[in-house]
Amino acid sequence: MDKVIISLAPVAGDSSKVSPLHVAKEAIGAEEHGASIVHLHVRDENGKLTDDLTCFEETLKQIKTERDMIIQASTGGISEMNIEQRCAPLICQDVEMASLNVGSVNIAGNIYMNHPKDVEYCAKSIVEKDIIPEFEVFELGMINTICELNKSIDFKKPMLFNIVLGHTGSTPATIDTLIAMRNFIPKDALWAITDYGRRDFNLIAAAVAMGACEVRIGFEDSCYITKNEQTHSNIELVKKLKNIITSMDKEVASVTQARKILGLVDRH
Repeated sequence: MDKVIISLAPVAGDSSKVSPLHVAKEAIGAEEHGASIVHLHVRDENGKLTDDLTCFEETLKQIKTERDMIIQASTGGISEMNIEQRCAPLICQDVEMASLNVGSVNIAGNIYMNHPKDVEYCAKSIVEKDIIPEFEVFELGMINTICELNKSIDFKKPMLFNIVLGHTGSTPATIDTLIAMRNFIPKDALWAITDYGRRDFNLIAAAVAMGACEVRIGFEDSCYITKNEQTHSNIELVKKLKNIITSMDKEVASVTQARKILGLVDRH
């Protein structure tokens, strides 16, 4: 893959204050430096996951007023919400993509619960609304689950598998596990990388070299700009990632190019 999509997940999971204006400014600034996708959970002003779309829709409005970024809504996160509540953002007109979590996994002392019936409900809701799913795969068996689910649900092609590594209790963020996970992804599918808890860019660089079509970066996963230094700006993370991609003689995909790679239909 000669073009690499940058996806920004700008809000840290432990944020106690979430301002739609601030999040939108981070997304817009990131787009100026190469980010095409913005990955957002539905949160209230205190950072709590919710099905109240007020802050979420205000954030999208602010972003879309300035930039035509691809909006990816999360249908996940550890919370007490049921699957119908988790799927609330799918009704938003500006949502073109959605994360789809296909299995339960231990994360930092918690159980990230994704019951098979909930997975099927979420998958069907995404497909019915003509939204592109990004399959979040935390463990190898989840790849097989998606392939089996595709026998009964006709997902748009090419399918996009996001390999999520680094969560405590799940698959570690190593080159060996990245290779193993990638080798199980269908050959006709696209794949991405998320390195949770990242302290360096080594795994991300390896994924780019191995052909990842998308890299997710941002405070949701890590705020480290170097091994020992944190940054207060998502934009700085995007700028560094862009430099890594271009230094490997690859190109950062524009928003238009990202839509073409992912098979997104222009809704405008």
